[in-house]
Amino acid sequence: MQLVFASNNKNKILEIQSILPETIKILSLEDIGCREEIPETADTIEGNAILKANYVTRNYGYDCFADDTGLEVAILNGEPGVYSARYAGEQRSSDDNMNKVLEALSDKNNRNAQFKTVIALNMNGKQVLFTGIAEGEITLEKTGNKGFGYDPIFRPFGYKETFAELSLEIKNEISHRGKATQQLITFLTKTT
Repeated sequence: MQLVFASNNKNKILEIQSILPETIKILSLEDIGCREEIPETADTIEGNAILKANYVTRNYGYDCFADDTGLEVAILNGEPGVYSARYAGEQRSSDDNMNKVLEALSDKNNRNAQFKTVIALNMNGKQVLFTGIAEGEITLEKTGNKGFGYDPIFRPFGYKETFAELSLEIKNEISHRGKATQQLITFLTKTT
């Protein structure tokens, strides 16, 4: 089975392809000739995942899935949330985004946070959503060089390491994206 993953983020594509069984191959937006930036104008994580999946299905005719992820920090009223990718500005710098979160928490004791991923699957004329959540806390400083995004400042509960220090195998087992992807795999294997 081939499915389009509505992303050109090579880190995300690698992470998801490593979780999927060999029977499911994913094509990136680049693979289908979609070079434009798909607008993410919804005010929720679910909404952005749906926008991206619908864009590919409507404009390219493919069954596909899309995801959106946000880091939700409890004491910041869920920020950066849906604006995680551009929290510190349109340049979308992971370092700037992490620095802004660390600065906002500099005088806070409660550093609890969660990553939330929503996957929207468009298949056979139907849409299904899958949600994965990873709970943890924001560290005092960046550590680790694996992963991407906010991984160097997010330590999942039950671990001493940040997502950026964990192996891809462990991260895929416990991460928000890993959990949502497992739900997607379960669904796909039941329907094929």
